[in-house]
Amino acid sequence: MSTIVVRRLGPTAYAELGPVFAELARHALEPNPHMAPAAVSAATVLVPEEEIVVLCAWLSEALDFEQLVGIWAFRRVNGWRSGFAGALAAPLVPLYEVSSLPVLDRDHAAEAARALMRYLLASRDLPHRLLLPLLPLDGPCYAALAEACRQTGSAISTYERWVRPVMIPRPEDNFEAYLRRALGSSYKKRMQQFRAVAKQGTLTFRRNRGRGALEALDSFLTLEAAGWKGEEGTAIACLPADTAYFRRLAELCANDDTLLIDTLLHDGRAIAMGLLVESGNRRHFLKIAYDETQGRHSPGRTLAIAMLQADFNGTPPSFFDSGAGEGVDAGTYVWGERREMANAIIRVGPGRAGLAQIAAFSRMWLRRLRDARRARSRKTAPPGKL
Repeated sequence: MSTIVVRRLGPTAYAELGPVFAELARHALEPNPHMAPAAVSAATVLVPEEEIVVLCAWLSEALDFEQLVGIWAFRRVNGWRSGFAGALAAPLVPLYEVSSLPVLDRDHAAEAARALMRYLLASRDLPHRLLLPLLPLDGPCYAALAEACRQTGSAISTYERWVRPVMIPRPEDNFEAYLRRALGSSYKKRMQQFRAVAKQGTLTFRRNRGRGALEALDSFLTLEAAGWKGEEGTAIACLPADTAYFRRLAELCANDDTLLIDTLLHDGRAIAMGLLVESGNRRHFLKIAYDETQGRHSPGRTLAIAMLQADFNGTPPSFFDSGAGEGVDAGTYVWGERREMANAIIRVGPGRAGLAQIAAFSRMWLRRLRDARRARSRKTAPPGKL
């Protein structure tokens, strides 16, 4: 008889499970690279190790044999986002990471999700509030998590919602077929713009992965810092702790051959670069950098089209996550599918709304009031003052 046992690990012990996690990702309902040992180890640059909790669900089917069937990594938090009450947050570094979902083996997803939730419910030393600011609200992994919550008397509350552009290619798709479907009536215009860039100079696309991508990281950081983010001090290179985190993440992902940097060159000059990570059969866009002096070429959109072309010239990922955040206009992206996202909180077990839910509700309404005030300011501002 098979049973699932959940064990808790710290980041150091979890770092040794890289090959085991990679095998899980190949058989996962939804691979999530931000739960990988490389991502958790890199997060220790920004997060104290004692605040990190990694839950591993193991399936035991025979004597001395176990299979990893579930992973969920959290950070202990106690601040204004949690209403100054203890909570667990996923992902560990939400500023740059794109999903709060656990990783569940597709053949044992329901049992693994239920085991993880039961472990959290039974734990007396872990908070019973989960902060999930980047939770997809569709797909089989969310369905398994929602059912596990129902079975444990837990509740999912959602606050801010938005849609994120993603790519889910069909088996019969090629580059042109996918773009026609994704762009719809704007396909002709966008492709005319794309071809016009090539007519104004030599347009080259370069994809580096693994160690080659790691060597290209400095060029990416330099390109991002050369624009408005550098002027405002928000570029990665302007933030020492963030730089250290990205370098560590890139190094560890390069070692696992899951790091990619895509570069678009115009007459040999890099005008846009994308930083991506892979897990299983999925690809996740972390950051983009582009040369703002080349705005006439729409470098970001041109890079995305070139990326798609390279994907369909080979084997495209089964799912591409743009990583677009809340407030980003999904229509500016070339990826045609949409995924509903939410800032969510799970109350583990029966009970009432707590301080974390009250804080999230208050934050949601304060942001709505701020957005409404900004909209009114735009309408009433004199010409030339915007």
